[in-house]
Amino acid sequence: MSKMAGLFRPKKLDLSGFTNTRLIRDHNKRIAFEQTEPERQALRYMIRNTSLPGRVRAQAQLQLSQMHAYTRPTQIKNRCVESGTARSVFRDFRINRYQFRMQALAGELPGVKKASW
Repeated sequence: MSKMAGLFRPKKLDLSGFTNTRLIRDHNKRIAFEQTEPERQALRYMIRNTSLPGRVRAQAQLQLSQMHAYTRPTQIKNRCVESGTARSVFRDFRINRYQFRMQALAGELPGVKKASW
């Protein structure tokens, strides 16, 4: 667990490119998930493997339940990189619909133009 403590509390934080604390937290969650995913997959495999003894499976289940919450894939949420909001985010552009509309009308999004027919 000592190596995990440094994962969630960085000593020096580079704030360039982040607009608010929600984006920083989401970024930390993504990094934590990426680094611990192989270990989580191995533990989940051990839990589901019925050929292993029950004690080993129970120990793997205990280890998995004691892992930090940021290592879970359900903690990751798509957020707008401009405003940090989590609602109505276009995955292709990583911005919400309001920011998309404003940037598209300003001509800041390549390949996007207002529809007319």
